[in-house]
Amino acid sequence: MRWAAATLAESGVTSSRADAEILLGHALAVSTGEVRRLVVLDRPLPDDAVRVFADLVARRADRVPLQHLTGSAPFRHLELAVGPGVFVPRPETEQVAQVAVDEAAVVVAREGRAVVVDLCTGSGAIALAVASEVPGAEVHAVELDADAHAWAARNVAAVREVTGAVVQLVRGDARRALAGTPAAGGLDGACDVVVSNPPYVPPDAVPRDPEVAEHDPAVALYGLGADGLEVPRGVTAAAVRLLRPGGVYVMEHAEVQAAAARAMVEATGAFVDVRTLTDLTGRDRMVVARRADTLAARGAERADERGRLDP
Repeated sequence: MRWAAATLAESGVTSSRADAEILLGHALAVSTGEVRRLVVLDRPLPDDAVRVFADLVARRADRVPLQHLTGSAPFRHLELAVGPGVFVPRPETEQVAQVAVDEAAVVVAREGRAVVVDLCTGSGAIALAVASEVPGAEVHAVELDADAHAWAARNVAAVREVTGAVVQLVRGDARRALAGTPAAGGLDGACDVVVSNPPYVPPDAVPRDPEVAEHDPAVALYGLGADGLEVPRGVTAAAVRLLRPGGVYVMEHAEVQAAAARAMVEATGAFVDVRTLTDLTGRDRMVVARRADTLAARGAERADERGRLDP
């Protein structure tokens, strides 16, 4: 364990001891708690486990993501399958999911049912968190990329088997998916919550960590446009279309994009109570807004215009 932690630290892995424990647990097929017990007891390890562990440490030292080596990533109370071709869910996104969970729970308590859509679902993390934590939520998840969609499908099936939670997974463009009225099989104007962790990294902001820059798919990172918000603008337009009056929109963004993300949402003219919320570390990481009542919003605009025109 000392060798593994030192090897990882020398390669720049900041969580070297924790990663070493997780990798040894993976090699032995035991929990991290059991690994720590074995370290205290200083028990000898089987030769085959030593070889597997040494290989895992070498690959982690090459900055292969820990989650790719173990094949799973924790997200809230879930363990999700991940690997090459899908964005590894991050702890900061758990707070984005919390906003969606809280709003869905309020709607279910009030109306007995809530319709939630997760756009750019990736591994399915947010959609599965809502579906498994909010009984009564009807959850739809949309993903365009074929590799990510395959990982999401795997997770949707696994979580359903374990928890019974159901997510309707759709492969499609987040900007156009689920279009049409409910009578025509779409969800336009019928959703209580639209949540998204879309690609938002600007083109000149290449991530520093090799785990991200070299292993997370570019399609899940870069949001296009000079500011990285071209894809988020399309997602926001879809939220305008999908949400019913009073519905909630929540979208993750980079800390430096807080003002721009609020301006983007406000520019649609379709939302009220547009605000920035922080993640667990206190960083500005999501924009949250409520879909306006269109008729009320138009009335307010006309009243404002009259006020400007009247002497």
